[in-house]
Amino acid sequence: MEAKKLYESFSKALIEEVHRWGCMKQTGVSLRYMMEFGSMPTEKNLLISAQFLHKELPIRIARRAIELESLPYGLSEKPAVLKVRDWYLDSFRDLRLFPETKDKHDELDFTQMIKKIKVRHNNVVPMMALGVQQLKKNMDPKILPQVQDEIHQFLDRFYMSRIGVRMLIGQHVALHDPSPPPDCVGYIHTKMSPMEVARNASEDARAICLREYGSAPDINIYGDLDFTFPYVPAHLHLMVFELVKNSLRAVQERFMDSDKVAPPVRIIVADGIEDVTIKVSDEGGGIPRSGLPRIFSYLYSTAKNPLDEHSNLGSTDGVTMAGYGYGLPISRQYARYFGGDLQVISMEGYGELI
Repeated sequence: MEAKKLYESFSKALIEEVHRWGCMKQTGVSLRYMMEFGSMPTEKNLLISAQFLHKELPIRIARRAIELESLPYGLSEKPAVLKVRDWYLDSFRDLRLFPETKDKHDELDFTQMIKKIKVRHNNVVPMMALGVQQLKKNMDPKILPQVQDEIHQFLDRFYMSRIGVRMLIGQHVALHDPSPPPDCVGYIHTKMSPMEVARNASEDARAICLREYGSAPDINIYGDLDFTFPYVPAHLHLMVFELVKNSLRAVQERFMDSDKVAPPVRIIVADGIEDVTIKVSDEGGGIPRSGLPRIFSYLYSTAKNPLDEHSNLGSTDGVTMAGYGYGLPISRQYARYFGGDLQVISMEGYGELI
């Protein structure tokens, strides 16, 4: 009944339009192109960018809205997933109702509108996590392994698309900054220091650990302080933050009641010919071999889930130490978005290399 009620709040014409746009082909945008195009954020270029997004965003958002309607095992009918679907339908409607962007005034109005769309979707990840939790709650544990692959594949696609949409919106909005930071083209830092980002992300993760446990292992970072490369600092920060947070938790819990001093978490930044590699290693005890296939699953976490039916999802900015089960799989999606990857090597009884 709830699914039907929410669905009826949208007109039949809108739903038909969503399905029509969802069949259209989306356009890929590379990091290099965004850097080159955004290097001259003239009034003309910003108008071209807005006109592109006006056509591109409805396609991407429509595809996700359609997929949210037809998820397996009843996931589409979970209240949290219905709410996410409604956010996508609202955003599609806002984009389609917005008139054609013809001049600077239209472009500025369009930019304000897509900023609101980005804010509307801020809580998609915890809300989808709650939806998966609602599914698991009433599911026979014996069926769970069969469910896992299908839901994992959907969520991988869903979150990769979300990263793309937020990158496109964020890049366009950031190009309006009248005083951008040095060497920055919108969201992209053309001379980003991975050492600096790793240090900032580690400090943030350590602060969470201190808040949660009252103490935290040290973090040692090794690499060339002068090395830089073009990348999106926010993406790298998220990945390092999640990985270090996991390592800190593992080490802290392993040595919490020990007389030994907790060993530090180590981060190594290596500049290769083809790749930049960041290794996070710890002595938190590692993961049993039987658990390794599940570490990138959205249905698995070694910690208690911080969400429940009564969670205040209007204020999910508070970061917990662990529990969503999304840290590793989403970090891997961010790494893959620009052609990288994330791999985990575990030595049970010792720790992890990531």
